[in-house]
Amino acid sequence: MAPKRPKSGRSSAGSKGKDKGKKTQPPTPQDKPGHPDEIFPLVLTSATQELFGCRTDEDVTRESLYKLLKKDNIIQDIKTRAAVSDFSPVKQIVLDYPEEEMLLVFDRSFTYGQCFYLVLTPEAKDRILSPPEPETPEAFESEVSKTPQPKLWISLGSEQEIDEESVTETREKLCYKFSRVRRKFGVPVCFSDRNTAAAKDSYLECASYQDSRFSIKQMQRDCGTQAVPRLQSSSAQTQWRFQKNICTQYYPRELHEEDIDSTVQAESLTNLFNSVTPRVLQALQQEEIMNVFLDDCKALGTLAETDDWSGKVSEDLVLHYAFTNQKYTKDKKISSINWHPTIFGVIAVALTDKKKVQLDESSASIGIVFYSFSDPSNPQLLLECPCDISAFEFNPSNPNIIVGGCVTGQVVLWDISAHITCLQGTGIFDRDDNKENNTPAACYCAVSALQSSRKDPITDVQWLPQTFEVTRRGLPMENIYKVSVQVVTCSPCSTVMFWDVRVPQMLNQSLSGRQQNVDQKTPITPDSVPATFKHLDQTWKPLLRISLPKIDNSGEYAPFKFSLQHYAYNGNTGTSGNSEKAHENDSTEDIPDYSQLRAPSAQTLTALEDVNTKFYFGTEDGEIVYTDWKLEKDESGRLHSAKPLSCFRTHQGLVNTIQRSPFFKDIILTSGGWNFAIWKEGFMDGPIVMSPSSEQQYTAGCWSLSRPAVFFIGKEDGSIEVWNLLESTSEPAHIHAHITSAKITCVKPWTVSPKLHFLAVTDDLGMLRVFEIPKTFYVPSRTESSSVMAELEKIRLKNLKWDEMQVKMKKEAEELKKKMQEPDKPVKLQHENREENMKEYSHYLTLEENVLKGLGL
Repeated sequence: MAPKRPKSGRSSAGSKGKDKGKKTQPPTPQDKPGHPDEIFPLVLTSATQELFGCRTDEDVTRESLYKLLKKDNIIQDIKTRAAVSDFSPVKQIVLDYPEEEMLLVFDRSFTYGQCFYLVLTPEAKDRILSPPEPETPEAFESEVSKTPQPKLWISLGSEQEIDEESVTETREKLCYKFSRVRRKFGVPVCFSDRNTAAAKDSYLECASYQDSRFSIKQMQRDCGTQAVPRLQSSSAQTQWRFQKNICTQYYPRELHEEDIDSTVQAESLTNLFNSVTPRVLQALQQEEIMNVFLDDCKALGTLAETDDWSGKVSEDLVLHYAFTNQKYTKDKKISSINWHPTIFGVIAVALTDKKKVQLDESSASIGIVFYSFSDPSNPQLLLECPCDISAFEFNPSNPNIIVGGCVTGQVVLWDISAHITCLQGTGIFDRDDNKENNTPAACYCAVSALQSSRKDPITDVQWLPQTFEVTRRGLPMENIYKVSVQVVTCSPCSTVMFWDVRVPQMLNQSLSGRQQNVDQKTPITPDSVPATFKHLDQTWKPLLRISLPKIDNSGEYAPFKFSLQHYAYNGNTGTSGNSEKAHENDSTEDIPDYSQLRAPSAQTLTALEDVNTKFYFGTEDGEIVYTDWKLEKDESGRLHSAKPLSCFRTHQGLVNTIQRSPFFKDIILTSGGWNFAIWKEGFMDGPIVMSPSSEQQYTAGCWSLSRPAVFFIGKEDGSIEVWNLLESTSEPAHIHAHITSAKITCVKPWTVSPKLHFLAVTDDLGMLRVFEIPKTFYVPSRTESSSVMAELEKIRLKNLKWDEMQVKMKKEAEELKKKMQEPDKPVKLQHENREENMKEYSHYLTLEENVLKGLGL
């Protein structure tokens, strides 16, 4: 019998609350008897084993039992997961360890009670890694392997069964011969209608009948039988004429003490316990050693293409964190979500009131809430705003700058540089749990003028990339600052607007005189409002307005979401020749001060001809429109917005997602209503993939960040569908049903490391959940990118052939309709056609006679 495992070093949930605030003491040999003082047995979960690369029977085996772990990695794991970390019992010992690497030994035989033990001293590590060399054994001659000879086959009766099952012909084949008089060859035949009822013996009916002289005896019959229980439903209802309150109290019926003593001392009960106890103990030991419920056959085929035989075959999303706060999320829904680009485990969500829209600018409300993995129960930072936020995004050049769109149509800017320590210093060593948690709040720096905005909410907002900027005419120009300085927004008021955060040209002279006074001001504190965008507050107006006229008739589209193609600068001009080198040193350069940036004149900038100014947007009516933001000139020379290039009504409801693939810049995913679609930019005949209609509406969607063929779809009933284009385009690869009880509003993936991927999911009740994506859906195959493109191209060509066939059929139908409308042409009579046929047949007979004479026949 294997030795019993000692109790784990981790405390229970009840003792955790009592010992809250106390310093964790290192384990002592008295606390852990049964093992030397130089080691400490540990229990490592599968997640910890995969994170540190010490998976049992894979990274550490019977032949290779040792694994060196970085001391810094262990400390970082303790900081990140706090008491949940498997190394928390030896926290102080790890901090006091003198060397950079610690030795972890795989205890396969459970010598010290656990599957691993950590070596606590450098001397013990050296002694284990460098054991004394054993004496060399004598060499023995190896036996010569002989080629096995096949044995004679012994018949056991299987050939008889094969002969009985085989089909052999037992009767002679029938031979039919059909002949005809030669003079009847080639004789013209005239067919005419004839009524069978009028003529006698016009046809012969061969009706089936039972022949008593011939019968087949059924020897064997295969049939299935299903046994089902007989069900009977019955009910009884007593109708009381007078109502009366009656209660019944149940109590257990217990035995007397004499009966209990006699039952316990019975010999049969003692024999039962003696016979059952060994089997129960053996089952408990087997369950502790290995997972007896693991399907080995299913595990054999998991991720064989990537040579991963870890045995982890789960395809379900694993919940890691859940964030909510009734103080700020009551009666609100989450309308937008973004992961912080640089800080680990920080998520920001935008809140929108479900009942009413706040229009009072005098009082600020909480629009964006920051959560962190280190403290899931409390928000880390609050962003105030004049009204609810429907969409927001971090600046790609400076993550401390955030832009948001309000439900009133205004655009808001924040600068959280003074509060960045609140998001970074939330580790287990920096927080004091005994102090009251007061969440800091940051006020907005600037808000656009209400007069320049419409009352419709801003439904989508994006920063232009740092490679180019747009002029007032919509022309793309070179960005000399190499930072993102312009914002694009859309709203259902039929406009797409471009905003510039730099100081306008008309204010350059007035602000130059104040520059000296600004430089002498005190630094920004968390309680003050940053002056980063003070020049835009209450005066900010859009740089360019793009109207969206309809393609076929009068009126305008109401955009809800849009997608721009990101432009990668190729460095042809002299100003940015070393763009790659500048990108490498981007982290070392100082973050620019947006209050010092000035908008240059368009005449001094270099035009970029290779920027794609065309973009997709989805409307509230389910339309996907492809248009150009560059303005065109009419006959009078006035600038106006261009007509859309294409428009398809693909969805039956508003379009809530329109996103480009992170692997292919010309592949776009859209979702809305009861279906989703995949588009290829440049293919103007509609979507190349369109899903069948679902029973529940699709409310959100996003591409996978690691697999080109995988994307996630959120539904109205709170479930998540995972689709794989290489498996099927008609049904999802996996469905995670009812991960929340409310409608899903946003989904956003995030990659922590190559082996750790998260998916953030928000719902209509203000709840944020973070799930770990299973390995099946984030490990790509070696040729997945090329396979996806080949599959999409195959589907596109198939749709193209179908469209060509439809056009051809339509054209033939139109030609037939024209022929039907033409005046009647002279029609030949039946006897005239017969005369022509007889002439052709006589000519054939003459030709046949000449051929036969030439052959001597």
